[in-house]
Amino acid sequence: MRKLLMDAASRSARYAEEIGQRRVAPRDQEIAALHALGGTLPEHSEEPATVLRLLDEVGSPATVASTGGRYFGFVTGGTLPVALACNWLAGAWDQNVAVRAMSPVAAHLEDVAAEWLRQLFGLPSTCAVGFVTGATMANFTGLAAARHALLARAGWNVEEDGLFGAPPLRVVVGDEVHVSLLKALSLVGFGRTRVLRVPTDRQGRMRAAALPDLDDRTIVCIQAGNVNSGAFDPAADVCARATQAGAWVHVDGAFGLWAAAAPQRAHLVAGFDRADSWSVDCHKWLNVPYDSGLAFVRSAADLEAAMSVSAPYIAITPQREPWFHTPEASRRARAVEIWAALRSLGRFGLADLIEHDCRLAARFAERLSAAGVEVLNDVVLNQVVVAFGDDETTNRIIARVQNEGTCWCGGTMWRGRAAMRISVSSWVTTENDVDRSVEAILLERHRVLDPLRHRAIDPRGPD
Repeated sequence: MRKLLMDAASRSARYAEEIGQRRVAPRDQEIAALHALGGTLPEHSEEPATVLRLLDEVGSPATVASTGGRYFGFVTGGTLPVALACNWLAGAWDQNVAVRAMSPVAAHLEDVAAEWLRQLFGLPSTCAVGFVTGATMANFTGLAAARHALLARAGWNVEEDGLFGAPPLRVVVGDEVHVSLLKALSLVGFGRTRVLRVPTDRQGRMRAAALPDLDDRTIVCIQAGNVNSGAFDPAADVCARATQAGAWVHVDGAFGLWAAAAPQRAHLVAGFDRADSWSVDCHKWLNVPYDSGLAFVRSAADLEAAMSVSAPYIAITPQREPWFHTPEASRRARAVEIWAALRSLGRFGLADLIEHDCRLAARFAERLSAAGVEVLNDVVLNQVVVAFGDDETTNRIIARVQNEGTCWCGGTMWRGRAAMRISVSSWVTTENDVDRSVEAILLERHRVLDPLRHRAIDPRGPD
């Protein structure tokens, strides 16, 4: 066992050390080589060291270098060394954190991390926290609590009787609602299309003045950090109207809510603390390993009512039981690396990480804009949206940048236009990473816009 684990640690360390020197996206031949991992299921046992070597030698080259400094896709964070190391130790522990009796240490780390997180986000100390896989399940969890609370007020027990014949509830979202929230709405039984959409402004912010009349059977879903522009919905105005009407406000704050931890960005989340539930990702801006998300609910009773189950063999204590706060029962101890990251960074270190990425996003926008690239959003956080002319040209440049390998930026549609989306979310990204990436993007733009001249100065030609 020791020899095998030391071999795994050595291979992992080498992978991490070399990540900055490799291309971000794997080559076609490296992806094609993955066939060696398949074939017929072996009849006989194979040496564990041989299996590990095969996975490393074939699998590692076919990974996307998302833990490096030049991956800017999908608001994906890197992995802090301390979070990775503690994740390994937690893997050796192999704890099931369903109930406290199954892992006192994992349950205690949830208690500690939950309190630190409530403080960072400025949420009530009585707020309940569930440690889930990511924003989709965090949204699901918050919406399930909302469903319970609103139907209980109407005299309906949704956990026992389901939605058949239940009093109708209404869901209000912004036009820029994220697809993960729509998926969560479908899972909780509300449907993806049976929502009332509120118009948004040019940055994707919900127009509070366009909200419909609200009542105590309405759930309003707002965003802290638009997935394209990084913009924030007007939470103070929305929450004020919702509170007066008795409506429930749910916040999709996957990455944007982390702005609360950075004093220079905290103004962006003004009013969001007045909501009733919140979803957050930790594998984004906290830079812990996948998968790691958080669901916060102001009323612990509503969350526990929506999530709790019981059985004679389950040992329940008077303390907080993890199972009562998440959809899953058996699950890994996600709080380990969250605790490790927060303990290692501290309040000031986390603020520096967030502010560092925001400054680098602004650097991206400034350098691209100076070169004549159209920046489509107000860069208030870590998101930059750019276009290179018409949709076809923009999409061609995005594809070339992704294939070239220096960096990786995703494509999107923004306000009816094809655009490149740049998300700076990693602790390891440097100014040099940004500058190298800008140079690569501008070179691919040049190859697309002026192929004849480029062919004259580069024997490789435009392709």
